[in-house]
Amino acid sequence: MEKEPITLNGLQNLKNELEDLKNVQRPKIVEAIAEARSHGDLKENAEYHAAKEQQALIESRVIAINDLIARANVIDVTKIDNNGKVIFGSTVKVQDLDNNKNITYRIVGQDEADIKKNLIFFKSPIGKALIGKNEGEMISVNTPSGERNFEILKVEYI
Repeated sequence: MEKEPITLNGLQNLKNELEDLKNVQRPKIVEAIAEARSHGDLKENAEYHAAKEQQALIESRVIAINDLIARANVIDVTKIDNNGKVIFGSTVKVQDLDNNKNITYRIVGQDEADIKKNLIFFKSPIGKALIGKNEGEMISVNTPSGERNFEILKVEYI
């Protein structure tokens, strides 16, 4: 079983989601199934089938979260020596040399990654290019939208 790196925040989010699925979503769906069953013939009952499908989605997510938590290798970057290197969990401020925009990324695990929030998967092209680099270094990244060039302005462990 391969350990999956995760930040403290990412682990807490998973635990919160699991709690919600078990204590809020699951009881709601059980109620919806019971309600739909009371309407008679299950073969023609779209509400019943939709509720059963929703139940299957909830149960598979519960299993996936339990698996992620079991394999979690929690990395608390605030307890790691700050030597200016980009590591898993660090926050990196870069300047996009193609448009001079500053962007701040956080290097995270797969389940936490969300590009809209600038949370990037450590195995993504940009994540891989940043890991192990230092403040002041230039990196070049081949992304799906073409080559991008960055200068690492600041590395933080927050």
